[in-house]
Amino acid sequence: MSQDSAAVPDAARKLAARRRREIVAVLLFSGGRIFESSIPLSVFGIDRQDAGVPRYRLLVCAGEDAPLRTTGGLELSAPYGLEAISRAGTVVVPAWRSITQAPPPAALDALRRAHEEGARIVGLCTGAFVLAAAGLLDGRPATTHWMYAPTLAKRYPSVHVDPRELFVDDGDVLTSAGTAAGIDLCLHIVRTDHGADAANALARRLVVPPRRTASDLGHQRYLDRSLPEEIGADPLAEVVAWALEHLHEQFDVETLAARAYMSRRTFDRRFRSLTGSAPLQWLITQRVLQAQRLLETSDYSVDEVAGRCGFRSPVALRGHFRRQLGASPAAYRAAYRARRPQNGAPEPALRPERAERAERPERERAALGAGAGFSASALAGHGLAEAAEAAKPASDAYAPRMPETAVGRAGGRPVLPGQRERPVG
Repeated sequence: MSQDSAAVPDAARKLAARRRREIVAVLLFSGGRIFESSIPLSVFGIDRQDAGVPRYRLLVCAGEDAPLRTTGGLELSAPYGLEAISRAGTVVVPAWRSITQAPPPAALDALRRAHEEGARIVGLCTGAFVLAAAGLLDGRPATTHWMYAPTLAKRYPSVHVDPRELFVDDGDVLTSAGTAAGIDLCLHIVRTDHGADAANALARRLVVPPRRTASDLGHQRYLDRSLPEEIGADPLAEVVAWALEHLHEQFDVETLAARAYMSRRTFDRRFRSLTGSAPLQWLITQRVLQAQRLLETSDYSVDEVAGRCGFRSPVALRGHFRRQLGASPAAYRAAYRARRPQNGAPEPALRPERAERAERPERERAALGAGAGFSASALAGHGLAEAAEAAKPASDAYAPRMPETAVGRAGGRPVLPGQRERPVG
């Protein structure tokens, strides 16, 4: 789903007469991070009409009994309670104190009621966990901080979690990634309500870029290695750590199962229950991540990168790389270097399609075969028979393509650690 897609779903409800879209309720909880909490307060709570920014009316609401203690031991006293949410056409949950705790039932009821009456519901960073607990993200695309995305996907399997997005606008429910992405989403809301000029004026006052996209982050947009916090005390943690340290070697899931002293079936079940992802799916993603780093930081050829990431052949690397990042390794490297010239001297950008032709011999139009360090029989059991499609030429750009369909549907987002099982290849 595109970050700036503002198409309201068919099921979106008409805003209740007593609610006004320009009235913004910010729901605060004890233990919430002060930075995330301050973002909507600054964007929607300060009168900047002199700079051409339309005014919002801000209602700061306590989501539970006061006092509200925030980071650094500060105590906050909100001027309103949950009852004030009944007047708001926009409700923002800027953060939640712990992804392991359940939000207060009264706050969840207030959010559900606001949504039923047509209010726009916004979750910044870990605020997505509150929206998910209220059932407002069921069947929807959403994002959160990359570190917590696997846990969100595991705990709420009906949510289509995409940690690659800075924010996701699904019409009447919006979510953002970590910290600074909350500013991006709030600016997007102003842009949606009042146009680009108002959003740009506000961005100037805040001294931030008026509009960022995930592709603007360039080298920062890694598939992350992280796993849910619970894995730290699990016996599988040692096996996972070993796998990450030996990605340059060719090993398969059977090897990991043996190191865990488990049968393959037991290992698959334990790994999936712990991370929300199949071990094969996770391992291929980590190999692609390692390839992404080497393409950015080294001069190894694509063939050498494939070998150093545990792929049995460059064909396997190119196929999995394209399927996860939407570009061939050569096109990715060329576009990355075009944006980050070496030694201060601009380098001529190689057009992605030319780079791909230069790096894709005719023989690589065959199937991916043995793939990312796994036997053909192992791959066949994980829905990889159609992996040859990944080696076909396609339009390239550096930035992994933002799916045009809703996340999780056919043709949607790439598979990431911690998300629901989908065929890999």
